[in-house]
Amino acid sequence: MRVMVIVKATPESEAGEMPSTELLEQMNTYNEELVKAGIMLAGEGLHPSSNGARVRFSGSERSVVDGPFAETKELIAGFWLWEVRSMEEALEWVKRCPNPMEGDSEIEVRQVFEAADFGDELTPELREAEERMREQLEARQ
Repeated sequence: MRVMVIVKATPESEAGEMPSTELLEQMNTYNEELVKAGIMLAGEGLHPSSNGARVRFSGSERSVVDGPFAETKELIAGFWLWEVRSMEEALEWVKRCPNPMEGDSEIEVRQVFEAADFGDELTPELREAEERMREQLEARQ
């Protein structure tokens, strides 16, 4: 199963404070362990929301809202995409993670939907289209 591991933003990360060299070294070591274990598929840190934007949808209307965004606790500072055997395995790996922030922080783990999760609504034609898209993505890597 794939999971997205979400590092929640803090007031410090939203202020653009960069991690210390020590924390960068710890995170690099941790990421190397994830890669060696065959778990890590992707992972990146994100710039503060002041450098971002949101697109709001209302029917056919679209509007763009520039950052920063007020609710820091709802924002993401970084992420990993992992391939694990279970949610329990993902949680065990997260518990081994160095604290990603200098102070208190939080990491959220969410299962990624797979094609089978959509049931009959994902028709054979849609499944084929999904497979073609995945093949194209894999070819780019």
